[in-house]
Amino acid sequence: MRALIVEDEITAQKSLIRLLAQNFPEIDVVARKFSVKDTVEWLSENEVDLIFMDVELSDGDCFEIFRSCDIKAKVIMTTAYNSYAIKAFEAGSIDYLLKPVDADALRRAVNRVKNSHTPPRTNFTGEPEHKKERFLVRLNDRIIPVKVEEIAYFYSEEKNNYMMTFSRQNYIIDSSLDIINEGLDSKQFFRISRSCIVSVRAISSITKQLGGRLKISPTPNCNFNMTVSRSRVDDFLAWLE
Repeated sequence: MRALIVEDEITAQKSLIRLLAQNFPEIDVVARKFSVKDTVEWLSENEVDLIFMDVELSDGDCFEIFRSCDIKAKVIMTTAYNSYAIKAFEAGSIDYLLKPVDADALRRAVNRVKNSHTPPRTNFTGEPEHKKERFLVRLNDRIIPVKVEEIAYFYSEEKNNYMMTFSRQNYIIDSSLDIINEGLDSKQFFRISRSCIVSVRAISSITKQLGGRLKISPTPNCNFNMTVSRSRVDDFLAWLE
């Protein structure tokens, strides 16, 4: 298995290489990169099976790499901060290790990679290879997986983004609506305005309003007051049909 280490701290690089040699001699570390720029350039011409990726690099965070590359390798993220966990899993990371990485955590992560039969097809630049099946939300010190079919709509309010389920559970989420929309099945979800993405299962009926807009009447298990922006009416009706 060919591996790339993306890490801007020499000591952390050496520690990870030593742990890999001791526990997984079959993993060949073929390159080490220190920055977003160097990683993007290297991945444009090379491929690996596995990437160990620090979150905060010398010239930005690793999510800039995802936005610039179609990463086909499996990714294990390493960081000194636990605040990136949800974003890491949404990006397609197989596991998330806190530094300093210990041998037990590394063995768990690599074994999870080996047991994962479908490589993640992370793509922040266009259509994702696979539509998202669940979102991870943080509630205090817990991370909760929410299946896509449980979600009625996403919305933005006062600079925050939220997810509302059919059971009326409301969760704050880190991702922007732009990124969320890219990962959704366009047959099931439609962005009716800049601040709202709605599931087709949440729509009971629609009513025309003055000015050419449409008002959505929700299904009984939903509770919202939404309007389709005028510029999206034609696309919305075509989608609904």
